[in-house]
Amino acid sequence: MVRQLPLGIRLADAARLDNFVAGPNAEAVAAVRSLVDSPAPASLLLAGAPGSGRTHLLQAACRHAGEAGLATAYLPLEMAGGRIAEALAGLEALELVVLDDIDVLAGKAAGERALFNLFNELRAAGGRLLASASDRPERLGFRLPDLVSRLNWGLFYALRPLDDAARMQVLKRRAAERGLELGDEVCGYLLKRCPRDLPALMALLERIDRDSLARQRRITIPFLRETLRL
Repeated sequence: MVRQLPLGIRLADAARLDNFVAGPNAEAVAAVRSLVDSPAPASLLLAGAPGSGRTHLLQAACRHAGEAGLATAYLPLEMAGGRIAEALAGLEALELVVLDDIDVLAGKAAGERALFNLFNELRAAGGRLLASASDRPERLGFRLPDLVSRLNWGLFYALRPLDDAARMQVLKRRAAERGLELGDEVCGYLLKRCPRDLPALMALLERIDRDSLARQRRITIPFLRETLRL
């Protein structure tokens, strides 16, 4: 069961473990799945640049846990603003807590203390913590040494960028989920002429889907030239 937090947060429909293109990150994906499926108390921190897929992976893990009947919640800490203590309150009772962007708490004494307390209480209750940040704990600017120490108790994986073959696989898979067919030539054309980070490609795919539906056109290179002026 995925717990609904009072911030209007919903998991993305496309965020699932079985549609995540791992590329060079197969070991990290396997570790996330193992964390969710194992009943032992543990923690795992994923690091990656924006667009690395870490949010997809965290939301997918939360959905996977919920579908398995676990009490879980996903919380992007950036959205909590000044309500960190309120947002984290009671999460220690869950079996899996998923926190995105924990580095936004760096330098904020109350936020760091709240995360430290949650870590300890969750571990004592036998729960698991899955979190993301931009780097290793000791490089995030936390001022509470004990928090850095706790975060280093668990596993750490840095997500590596996908190569063009994997990006093409992502495009095709997301297109298929929308009922679209993208050929290799179309995917290659997009990768050569558009921003290559995944959020930008997904936004572009949404626009292509909308325009092709409105114009009742197959997605071809001439269609892309006309509609996107690429």
